[in-house]
Amino acid sequence: MKNNKMKDIVDPYGRRINYLRLSITDRCNLRCIYCSQGRNFRFLPHKEILTYEELIRLIHIGMKLGVEKVRLTGGEPFVRKGFLSFLAEIMRLFPKIDLRITTNGTLLTKDVILQLKSIGIKVINVSLDTFNREKFRRITGMDLFANVVSAISELIKNNIKTKINVVALRSINHMEVREFVRFAFENPVDVRFIEFMDLSQGGKWQEQYFFSADEIFEIIAREFSLTRELGSKDTRGPARMYKILGGRGRIGIISPLSNHFCGSCNRFRITADGRLRTCLFSEKDYRLKPILRNDKFSQETLYKIMNGAAKKKPLGYEIISRFKGNGRGMYAIGG
Repeated sequence: MKNNKMKDIVDPYGRRINYLRLSITDRCNLRCIYCSQGRNFRFLPHKEILTYEELIRLIHIGMKLGVEKVRLTGGEPFVRKGFLSFLAEIMRLFPKIDLRITTNGTLLTKDVILQLKSIGIKVINVSLDTFNREKFRRITGMDLFANVVSAISELIKNNIKTKINVVALRSINHMEVREFVRFAFENPVDVRFIEFMDLSQGGKWQEQYFFSADEIFEIIAREFSLTRELGSKDTRGPARMYKILGGRGRIGIISPLSNHFCGSCNRFRITADGRLRTCLFSEKDYRLKPILRNDKFSQETLYKIMNGAAKKKPLGYEIISRFKGNGRGMYAIGG
């Protein structure tokens, strides 16, 4: 294959695919209620997980296809052996890449954060749904709250852009919305509230705990003033971003249910076992691992599959009413 960039992938709705989310493992050291939902975790055998070399191949072809932003997720990516070396290799091979990581923060020690800074990682998303230690234990199943708070502090100290992802859950943490906004007011971080999506069990759980973006705004408005920030780069994620008047940080709202962003969806997800998903609410995926592990592997074949998947990329809001759940928690899909 020639080294020149291939033709960008554009779907039938004119959405250019330039954001790739790669899950590097389905394993996680937490058992969050909205992810596990009481299920017995059945992790993939290691041989079924894409190797680091195969992930590099996917990033390589992604860059040729116009991908500008790559996010590494899990499970929890830092539980995978050799992850820091993998990050260093990505930055060596693709020095212009916009590389992001989503983590639960429990394994981000001071030493790890210094290594991330040395590698050149500039943005980290940390999942944190409460500032209460006991509530954290109930939500995640583990008493690791102090680890996460310490990690966020160290990230800020080392000038690594920190984004805190908060899944808004009625009767569980919705009463902490103002506390999270206050944290963003006082610190140079993005706090992003995410509407809960039930991806595996159907609507009952969602109806009980769903807390809408409008309700989040209503709480914030009682104490803070927000100004909408409009981004110019189309590689930005799904969050609507707001500057807090007089504050140091920003607030983001991700509302896939009450105010969907399907019209601007610009991403592919690839699971840890190499399944390409064009939409969270689609039951269709495309198996890339057999292509990657074929002795006659060719980038042209991979391109054809990815381009063909894009041509069938749906508008999620049109299929969500028919969505019955995919039977896989977010740990298996790539949170």
